[in-house]
Amino acid sequence: MAEGPDIARIAALIGDPARANMLLALLGGKALTATELAGAAGVTLQTASAHLAKLGDGGLLAQRKQGRHRYFALADDTVGAMVEGLMGFAASRGHLRHRTGPREPELRKARICYDHLAGDYGVRMLDSLVARGAIEVHDEALVLTEAGADAVIGFGIDLASLKSSRRPLCRSCLDWSERRSHMAGSLGKALLSLFLDAGLARREAGSRVVHFTPEGERRFALMFPSS
Repeated sequence: MAEGPDIARIAALIGDPARANMLLALLGGKALTATELAGAAGVTLQTASAHLAKLGDGGLLAQRKQGRHRYFALADDTVGAMVEGLMGFAASRGHLRHRTGPREPELRKARICYDHLAGDYGVRMLDSLVARGAIEVHDEALVLTEAGADAVIGFGIDLASLKSSRRPLCRSCLDWSERRSHMAGSLGKALLSLFLDAGLARREAGSRVVHFTPEGERRFALMFPSS
């Protein structure tokens, strides 16, 4: 018997189409009810409950109770990174589910990946930080430089608080639509929050799409200029 991590169990959990659709629905970072996840998966509530129990036992989901209601969310950001990474890998091999409609270009432009910015804008953000010397790339690892620390503080982000967290400050996350990397980690979350909290960007209801206001577009271009 082979020793080591049981990747087959995790693969089997994600490999079921209904469970995969549930994880994709939760990739938006919001906690959802079993009824909402049943709708996302296209299954009955009873079937959804069985799937959710398996995902919970596998360490992929966490439950939150509020009054009589139970909400489900991804267990942590590493689960989100794994799912987004699988999406990038599938896209790079040509395994795509083609869906038509006007929302697809917006999803590719800017979207939520668990709690940070993905899509064209997410990749542009990381590219700009690398080009200005704020982020150094070592293989797949991202390192914030001294110049980058000054820039982040200049943006109004409490860098000391981010560094004191047990969560990685910044890390690479493969973007499924751009097939390149965007930035995850506590810094990736903080940079997106700058725009959301200031009303310069907003999430589309029921979607992972992020819409920037005209002023948000201008501020984004100033903070993360293209090389």
